[in-house]
Amino acid sequence: MKKVSKLAVGIALVTCGLASASAFAEVSYNAGFASEYYFRGILQKAASASAGVTLTENGFFAGGWTGDVGDGLEVDGFFGYGITSGDFTASAGMTGYYYTGQFDDTYQEFNLKAGYKILSVEYSNGEYDGFGTPADYDFLGLTLSQSGFHGTFGSSGKDFAGDYFEVGYDTSISEIDFGLDVIFSSDELSDQLDSSGKPDASQALVFTVSKTW
Repeated sequence: MKKVSKLAVGIALVTCGLASASAFAEVSYNAGFASEYYFRGILQKAASASAGVTLTENGFFAGGWTGDVGDGLEVDGFFGYGITSGDFTASAGMTGYYYTGQFDDTYQEFNLKAGYKILSVEYSNGEYDGFGTPADYDFLGLTLSQSGFHGTFGSSGKDFAGDYFEVGYDTSISEIDFGLDVIFSSDELSDQLDSSGKPDASQALVFTVSKTW
C-alpha cells in the first residue's frame, strides 16, 4: 500500500505540475461507450461508459480515466514521458488502477511502449494488491495497425497467465470515433464455462463509440 500511495501522490503532483507549469500545456478530453468493456482480453463489464483527461507538455504526459464496472467505478491515473522521431515513437511511465467498489483491488505498473510505422510493442510489469493476497504480473502486447485496421496479440505472465488476440477496424465520422473489434481470449482469461463447468476459451464482438476534444 505504501507503493500505491507513492504512485497516487506522484500522479497528482505531475498532473498538477503540468497544469500549472505552462499556459501552453495541451489538454485533451475523451468520453466513450463500449458494448462490452474488455481490458487485455478480460471482460470487465457489458455496456460501459467512460471518460478521461490527458495533459501533455514537452514530451511529459499525465492524466486520468474512469469507467463503469458495475460495482462502482474503475479510476486510473498515469504519467510518463514520450518521444517521437519520424516514424519512431517511444514512452515510459507508470499507471495505477483503483476501484471505488468491491469489483477489484488496486493494480500498479510500470509501462514501456515503442512503435515504428505499423508495428508497436508494449511491456508492463506490475503488482496487484489482491485484497490482502498480493501478486506480481507482467504483460506483453504486439500490435499491427494500418488504414484503420488493427490486430493485437497480448500475453500475461507470472501470477496471471493467459493470452488473447484482438482484430478490428476504427473509423471517424463527423469527428466521432467508431470501432468494431473481435476478441479471442484463452480459457485463463475467459469468463465462459464449458459443458462440464470448466473455463473455456471465449470470443466477443465489441462495438465502441468515443469522442476526443
